[in-house]
Amino acid sequence: MKPFTRTLLTVVSVVAAAAAAAGEIGLGPSFKGPLGLQLYSLRDQFAKDVPGSLATVKGFGIKNAELAGTYSLSPEKFHEMLLGSGIAPISTHFGYDRYKTNLADVVKEAKALGVKFAGCAWIPHDGGFTEAKCREAIGVFNRAGEALAKAGIKFFYHQHGYEFGACGSGTMLDLMMAETNPQFVSFEMDIFWVVFPGEDPTKWLAKYGKRWELMHLKDMKKGVKTGDPSGHTDVANDVALGAGQMTMPAILKAAKQAGVKWYFIEDESPSCIQQIPQSLRYLEQVKF
Repeated sequence: MKPFTRTLLTVVSVVAAAAAAAGEIGLGPSFKGPLGLQLYSLRDQFAKDVPGSLATVKGFGIKNAELAGTYSLSPEKFHEMLLGSGIAPISTHFGYDRYKTNLADVVKEAKALGVKFAGCAWIPHDGGFTEAKCREAIGVFNRAGEALAKAGIKFFYHQHGYEFGACGSGTMLDLMMAETNPQFVSFEMDIFWVVFPGEDPTKWLAKYGKRWELMHLKDMKKGVKTGDPSGHTDVANDVALGAGQMTMPAILKAAKQAGVKWYFIEDESPSCIQQIPQSLRYLEQVKF
């Protein structure tokens, strides 16, 4: 085992062991999950050492994951390593252009990874996100959703903030919701990328209910200004759940009422190793 991996495991193992003894990690009297980790949180670690990084995830006590790449491994091999580490692959992300130009390959890889959901987290665009680009994406997503459904996999789109731009009497996100087929297309709410552009996650959860099947849980550093629809900010603005400016109890309550099926902690900050256990403890104690 590499030195940095031993250090990371030392940081998390004692806390995770205590939590595991008390009950399932990250779940508590109010928050019932189901819960996993978006592995993109540990992207730098995975790029250096896949087995060690999987050991770190296991050390957190986490048993479910959302994927974001296979780190030069075949999907079959990465799936094998996940299961060998006691981590179930629930969902994964693929790039927009792959859905647009090589859908058959995406379906094949998603099947090999053994996931229940496959999604897209960014629609490439120059300048502002336009209605024309939005309508193009709607077509891509409907086709992807139908193709994946034949393999028993549900397609989802992960919003990133720019979709809240005006369109008709609503927003681009309203247009997506209206014109994607709910039988084949679901949505993953990243609460950071709802609040950062100046929107309220509880209102969007209430508005579209069961269309939100997945959720990224993350918190935003206090003092960070909102109202920016760019979908970009310093990754150091990610903080442990409950430590930032998000109204987490209200958001979690609204998510439960909407029927969100899976929750994934995503922490893109350089301090993710220290913050992920803090987020797990918060979810175990939060009341709503």
